[in-house]
Amino acid sequence: MQKKSTSLTRLALQKFKKDFWGVLSFGYIVLCGFVAVFTYILAPDGSQNANQMHLAIHSKAPGFTVQMLTIPETKSIEQSFFDQLVFGTQTRATELPISNYIQKNNTLVVTPYTELPTNLPQTFLVSDFSNSTNLTQVIAKNIIQKKFYLGTDKYGRDLLSRLLVGARISFFIGFVAVFISLIIGIFLGAISGYYGGKIDAIIMWFINIAWSIPTLLLVIAITLALGKGYWQVFIAVGLTMWVEVARVVRGQILSVKKEQYVTAARALGFSDFRIIFKHILPNILAPVIVISAANFAAAILIESGLSFLGIGAQPPTPSWGAMIKDHYSYIILGKPYLAIIPGLAIMSLVMAFMLIGNALRDALDVKG
Repeated sequence: MQKKSTSLTRLALQKFKKDFWGVLSFGYIVLCGFVAVFTYILAPDGSQNANQMHLAIHSKAPGFTVQMLTIPETKSIEQSFFDQLVFGTQTRATELPISNYIQKNNTLVVTPYTELPTNLPQTFLVSDFSNSTNLTQVIAKNIIQKKFYLGTDKYGRDLLSRLLVGARISFFIGFVAVFISLIIGIFLGAISGYYGGKIDAIIMWFINIAWSIPTLLLVIAITLALGKGYWQVFIAVGLTMWVEVARVVRGQILSVKKEQYVTAARALGFSDFRIIFKHILPNILAPVIVISAANFAAAILIESGLSFLGIGAQPPTPSWGAMIKDHYSYIILGKPYLAIIPGLAIMSLVMAFMLIGNALRDALDVKG
């Protein structure tokens, strides 16, 4: 039996490898997962939530370049590598976009960047820079040419950095929501399908009630009850996606619980728990895996919708849905990329999960 199982697994893997769009989607999802984990290392702005604001350079086009003067913090904040990896760099350093600078005696005179006709210069002493001892070091260490590859948002924040940090929210909500939905859905679906009778009737009544409530409305209600924030959204989305899993698991168990291997397990005196979770569930995982991929995509869309409505991840936490909400008016103001770029990010990740779901469905189809 184990040899046959291995051969079926190998056959499914071979079929999946032949699906070009499935393999491409898998690679893209792995890339997004890598970005989500190491986002603060990859992002040009590694500060917490990529929230360095420069109002003087708001809504700039992709590829915008400006000189940036950094005034370091007087007292550094000690952070471990793990803390920086998870939460970003906590810094009190001030960044100032400048048009030009000159050395005057023992001072640095800079002209702040602005689109206004009047522009008052600012003067800095060497003592204002704790990491330098003379003007040459100040210029070398604290003035850089900074490029914003995707431009800046309406607050002057780096759009690329916000997009990368927002990927963590969208990606992880899929994992958490699917994990919660699998735990609840598999348990209730397995109990309902295996025992039947009144237990099945009660669970199916509960499932039908949950099924009849619009998903977005139920998520909004749960979110308002738990409070605003991305962890609350994770839980709320997961609590609304278990119904599909429960119905699929129940239907599969109803079709296989009369099989000979289940009858043999009962004859050997195995407990119901062992029969369900050790013998039946491993044989019905294929449709569960497929629906999990679809639920992953649905969770991303629901979170984006909630953030667009203002009840998802709260500022300054970046979210693709919130980025669209902040900039959708710019579509008619000549800067549509501010809303289109996060919209394309949502679309590409959702499409990747839908394509990999279709590829897994074809690969795991034993009749094929």
